[in-house]
Amino acid sequence: MLTSIRGLMAASLATGLALAATPALAEESIDENLGAITLVLSETITEADIDRAIEEVETDTANSVGGESGLEISANVALASEYRFRGVDLSGGNLAIQGGVDFSHSSGFYIGTWASNLDEDTVGFGSTELDVYAGFGGALGEGLSYDVGGIYYLYPDAASGLETDYVEFYGSLGFGLGPAELTAGVAYAPDQDSLGGTDNLYLYTDIGFSIPETPLTVTGHVGYTDGFLTFTNDSKAFDWSIGVEAGLSGPLSVGVSYVGVEGDGLIDPNGVFTDDAIVFTLSASI
Repeated sequence: MLTSIRGLMAASLATGLALAATPALAEESIDENLGAITLVLSETITEADIDRAIEEVETDTANSVGGESGLEISANVALASEYRFRGVDLSGGNLAIQGGVDFSHSSGFYIGTWASNLDEDTVGFGSTELDVYAGFGGALGEGLSYDVGGIYYLYPDAASGLETDYVEFYGSLGFGLGPAELTAGVAYAPDQDSLGGTDNLYLYTDIGFSIPETPLTVTGHVGYTDGFLTFTNDSKAFDWSIGVEAGLSGPLSVGVSYVGVEGDGLIDPNGVFTDDAIVFTLSASI
């Protein structure tokens, strides 16, 4: 394309010089020359050439902007048979619609938000949970990754005067080996009014194993809570889950898991929050 453009410039310059140096009696010759030049240019520079040049410029510009910014945006949405948080039922056994958006940078920094509906009657924190988080993650070496950050749990339509929102800090290490991936993490919420003036510590381990030559991944989870966010007399509880996920066409996936958590009859008499359950999930991410 550059050759054609340069040819156009040279032809224009030659035409200008010819007009300046040619007497009036040579008009017919000039017209013939101009016609010849126009014919050559029309054969040299086609509409396809122009469209291709514009496309190349637009592509190069887009790649340059994306490369310089290093920003990526992702989103997720899910329909779950119920919302379980660390084994505890927060949707009253009813369907939960969930979703979030994440903004990440090539440096490892990210920020995002996630939301889910709650059962207002049993949980008492209103009908919606909204999480806002930010952190930093990346690779420490081959097969080893880390993630640290903080999350703010908000309940925007909780009853007036009720302390519900709280902050938690977290960190984790991920280990990948072939089709298997193991994550070990910790989350700590310091003393806050919404936690009854106490704190909460959570330790957990997640494992995933992709079955070769299939879309299936087997998942497992074990967690331990010490603090306010339990339904036991001694404020200590284990939770667990085991399940399987399957990737469908495009961004869709489906999963099923068996979820359980410790609970005491005096704290949760009818097992409203702590009964074991089978949870089905249909999700999509882009």
